[in-house]
Amino acid sequence: MSTALVARLDSAGDVLITGPAVRAVATHHDRVVMLVGPRGRAAAELLPRVDEIVEWQAPWVDFDSPELTAGHVEALVKQLRDIAPDRAFVFTSFHQSPLPLALLCRMAGVAWTGAICEDYPGTLLDLRHHVPDGIPEVERALSLARAGGCDLPGGDDGGLRIRDLPGVPRDVAEVIGTDRFIAFHPGAAVPARMPTPGRSAGMVRALCEAGYRVVVTGSGEERDLTGLVAGDAAVDLGGRVDLPGLAAVYAAARVVVAPNTGPAHLAAAVGTPVVSLFAPVVPASQWSPYGDAVTLLGDQNSACRATRARTCPVPGHPCLDGITDSRLVAAVHQWGGAP
Repeated sequence: MSTALVARLDSAGDVLITGPAVRAVATHHDRVVMLVGPRGRAAAELLPRVDEIVEWQAPWVDFDSPELTAGHVEALVKQLRDIAPDRAFVFTSFHQSPLPLALLCRMAGVAWTGAICEDYPGTLLDLRHHVPDGIPEVERALSLARAGGCDLPGGDDGGLRIRDLPGVPRDVAEVIGTDRFIAFHPGAAVPARMPTPGRSAGMVRALCEAGYRVVVTGSGEERDLTGLVAGDAAVDLGGRVDLPGLAAVYAAARVVVAPNTGPAHLAAAVGTPVVSLFAPVVPASQWSPYGDAVTLLGDQNSACRATRARTCPVPGHPCLDGITDSRLVAAVHQWGGAP
């Protein structure tokens, strides 16, 4: 029985956009084990064709990772030896190196490892794949799987996808009600990629004044933000649902409005149209939600373009806070129809 290891060590959104590549690898192996970091585990649990998940926090990926010690490394090497994958695919973003993990795979005796890599890999990689700059991250990952001989099966269009899930949890459904709604997600892990809280609150008010019902989503750590943004006009679901519950809420929504963050990719994965509030600190050509039902808002030529800034370097955060109410309402109307 052939086993493949697929690795994506960063956030939930990064794991979700690797999903088509994971399905391609699974088509050509009997078993798929996915190696993820703690921020990506919940997303990995949503991906089809993943048989087992191993969680390990990589110090070259996470800002808050524990100190790298021999014991931390040896624990992963032992797990990989026990799994004994025939092949390992190391999926990364364009700015990350696959070589630290490729080294650990070699230490664990993995016979074949493939990755996208510009640095000289020595003997660490059996497949050193190259891709052109600027292609969507979903297609970037899928190109690695294909270069390793793993293509999607017939009928799979390569879109984002998650497992079938139960519907909206009953207690949350009672809060939302039965009328159709727009989901608005104001937060992001990187502050430069989200509108300021006051502007998000103004956007929600504008949608409500236009006649839409709005449900505001966010994690437990974002309850203050979601409460401020929802105000008295919208339903506040901050901290009320886990990632599968959020997927169910988004599947029930007419449209999801969100900045460049994992929930935007989750909305695309459940097939709900996305109005993407996209700050150009990273390229939209690579990171915008993947799919046809997407409208991109935000000044892509702002002075912060391609800076990869975590905190907005331009006074007033014009790329996102400059999105007008009328433009937002028009984009929601395009996909969600009249209120």
